[in-house]
Amino acid sequence: MEKVKAGKKRKGAMTVAEAGRKGGLRVRDERGLGYYEEIGRMGGLKVRALIEAGRRALAQAGKRGKKGRK
Repeated sequence: MEKVKAGKKRKGAMTVAEAGRKGGLRVRDERGLGYYEEIGRMGGLKVRALIEAGRRALAQAGKRGKKGRK
């Protein structure tokens, strides 16, 4: 796991990538793979709601005669 470029010394105990991987594995072990499905679904629903809210706002602006951004 330890990759050091020639002539460079590592300052910390691990890289950001190593820390993220370690954290991800721990979450997987503690919560299970279903957790990722759940949070992915919640994120997708949030994005869908934001897109719909944006469309409604644009429709309302169009009814009031305001021009959208180009």
